[in-house]
Amino acid sequence: MNQNKLETISNLFEGKKIRSIWDSEKQDYYFSVVDVISVLIDSKDASDYWNALKTKLDNEGSQLSSKLRQMKLKSHKDGKSDLTDVLDTKGILRLIVSVPSPKAEFIKQRLAKLGSERIDEVFNPEIAINRAVDYYRKKGFSDKWIKDRVDGIVNRKSLTDVRTSNQKISNIK
Repeated sequence: MNQNKLETISNLFEGKKIRSIWDSEKQDYYFSVVDVISVLIDSKDASDYWNALKTKLDNEGSQLSSKLRQMKLKSHKDGKSDLTDVLDTKGILRLIVSVPSPKAEFIKQRLAKLGSERIDEVFNPEIAINRAVDYYRKKGFSDKWIKDRVDGIVNRKSLTDVRTSNQKISNIK
């Protein structure tokens, strides 16, 4: 296990605790599958539900099980670290979509909205730029800072593109 992991407890879903761990090497969070299921189905038997769901998903050809990892997370009950099934952010969202639950419906609707917005951005990239500008403004950044940030991204991208092109050319020779 990478030593650059930071264990956190996320207060998601009506303040219920979901254990998660940050992997700085992969730049992603990993979430306890059983904790997420426990919140979605509002049951103490989340482990049994997860085992049944895992079998069902495997039978349907889902590749979610192949994305599973096991990491040591502190138990809610006794505070000891136990190996726990975890999924990265994409995997946990895929899991949430697979669980028939009224509590998952809000997340499913939000994911559908975000997906629709990203598809719109493919056809009109200006929407993505405007979204970034609005986000920075909501965070309290000045228009000058935002302009400098966007310019910096464009400049860095052009420098990176030149390096990548030069590397490809030198590999051909």
